[in-house]
Amino acid sequence: MEELQMDSMAAAIGVSVPVLRFLLCFVATIPLSFLSRFVPYGFSKNLYSAAVGVILSYLSFGLSSNLHFLVPMSLGYVSMLLYRPRCGILTFFLGFGYLIGCHVYYMSGDAWKEGGIDATGALMVLTLKVISCAFNYNDGLLKEEGLREAQKKNRLIKLPSLIEYIGYCLCCGTHFAGPVYEMKDYLDWAEGKGLWSTEAKGRSASPYGATLRAILQAGFCMALYLYLVPYFPLSRFNDPIYQEWGFWKRLGYQYMSGFTARWKYYFIWSISEATVIISGLGFSGWTESTPPKPRWDRAKNVDIIGVEFAKSAVVLPLVWNIQVSTWLRHCEFLPFDDFLA
Repeated sequence: MEELQMDSMAAAIGVSVPVLRFLLCFVATIPLSFLSRFVPYGFSKNLYSAAVGVILSYLSFGLSSNLHFLVPMSLGYVSMLLYRPRCGILTFFLGFGYLIGCHVYYMSGDAWKEGGIDATGALMVLTLKVISCAFNYNDGLLKEEGLREAQKKNRLIKLPSLIEYIGYCLCCGTHFAGPVYEMKDYLDWAEGKGLWSTEAKGRSASPYGATLRAILQAGFCMALYLYLVPYFPLSRFNDPIYQEWGFWKRLGYQYMSGFTARWKYYFIWSISEATVIISGLGFSGWTESTPPKPRWDRAKNVDIIGVEFAKSAVVLPLVWNIQVSTWLRHCEFLPFDDFLA
């Protein structure tokens, strides 16, 4: 009976059952992240984050894909545990090596075309998190005088516990589509320190307005995508009729098909934004306006207006996949000199 319901629901929105199951788990990250607000700080919050992440990951991708997730997570933690002075570099090469191997082996994208689920997207997010954590732990050995501001802010003095590490990697399903965030921020959130401490609050940062805005944005993005995709499917590029079109008609179709496809990503990132905001983890401080307003920059992965009206390609890394762009800036100067010394 349950399978029949899933089949009918999947057919109604034009997706396969595995994709529908993924979407249901992905949307479920919002109420589950809301519940994390009521979990006590410390071990309980870390355990809740890890447990929810594991369960959602299993329901979405199955056992085999989750075994792939364990590889970079294990490589990163073992590197930090056994060889701290080079753990960042080791995790960087081992993590990306495994990720590239998975992309090549599974030919990422083919599974989606065949109606299945490709977990390499989540593996990418997970790999970035693991590498970031290892570099931050590596930076904990260095003197502050030689560090950049981002390194000073995110450096880890002591090794996170295993439950903290798993909670960070899988926090309420944020490895599905991001955003990427730092271990230091996660630990402060889980323990009620820093921006999330009672002393630092002074006033309560309500997440509900920003969460509602992100959910409404997600609904609009999905509605527009579902409206446009029958007219501008990417599959038409393989149709013989496309080869018969003139230059300008092809160019116009290329633009509209790309424009249509982007709204699918806007939907995914809007849901992940709502998830991180409602948990409180997305809080990044207060504006300097009067009265001050809470900022949720840590949750934001895309600026839709910024992308669609970008004046040049130079602007795009600042408004598209924002947290990955931030990750790249923070890891731009890797300690290769130390590695080769």
